[in-house]
Amino acid sequence: MLDVRRLRLLRELRLRGTIAAVAAALAYAPSAVSQQLSALEREVGVALTRKQGRRLALTPQGELLAAHAERILAQLEAAERAVAASLGRPVGTVRIAVFQSAALSLVPEMLRILAGSAPEVRVEMVQREPETALYDTHVGDFDLVVAEQYPGHAAPQHPGLDREVLMTDALRLAVPPGSGIRTLADAAARAWVMEPVGAASRHFAEQQCRLAGFEPDVRFATADLQAQMRLIETGHAVGIVNDLTWVGSEVGFEALPLPGEPRREIFTAGRTASSGSPAIAAVRQALRDAVPQLDDA
Repeated sequence: MLDVRRLRLLRELRLRGTIAAVAAALAYAPSAVSQQLSALEREVGVALTRKQGRRLALTPQGELLAAHAERILAQLEAAERAVAASLGRPVGTVRIAVFQSAALSLVPEMLRILAGSAPEVRVEMVQREPETALYDTHVGDFDLVVAEQYPGHAAPQHPGLDREVLMTDALRLAVPPGSGIRTLADAAARAWVMEPVGAASRHFAEQQCRLAGFEPDVRFATADLQAQMRLIETGHAVGIVNDLTWVGSEVGFEALPLPGEPRREIFTAGRTASSGSPAIAAVRQALRDAVPQLDDA
């Protein structure tokens, strides 16, 4: 009978591409990963990998076995969730990945709700950009991700992940108080603060400026939303902010509507193999319950 742990390593190599990436993800030494894959080849009796430059690629037989391993591991995860469900109450650890504005605004309220509704659920949270977090959840590094999707910039799709819309929030032009700016065109000559190149919010903000007829002078690039707001409040920049970042807080900037009043979509995603987990279901429910609390703030 094939060793499930070795099958997992083969599946991870298919997903992550290199021995080093597999080792880092699973806290193995690279040499141990290589040894276990060699042992799996001996068990199967055929070559599963081949050299391709400096990397290992899967042979056709390796691809076939990795596809079977994917299904086997999904079944094992479903079995584990079924046992957890039989306890009749949410128990266990849920690993979640969230982006910054959700970490600032949604997570604290979610944890407060969980403390009353599912006290035996332990939440471990990591802040991660949605594009990366969706892939990491797909490969099993997280149980759940809270991700975002901007108008005209769809979030990546991965097989085996479900999606549930959590809320939408408005995107607005943020300007220093008393600046006299009322429209995007009025901000054409101002310094801008945005997230680093590659972020969905950066792409959205740049497109808004270009549609208004100018190329933004992006002097400040930071993923720290609180730093962005501080630069705007102190008069050094303008930017585009989302409501979730500052809802319920006192801020020192003006938030103006953008053309068309665009809204960002915030959603949760998890592996379909984990859909029966009471602990994950409890976390998702707590997130849903946290949204009206924020709306009322």
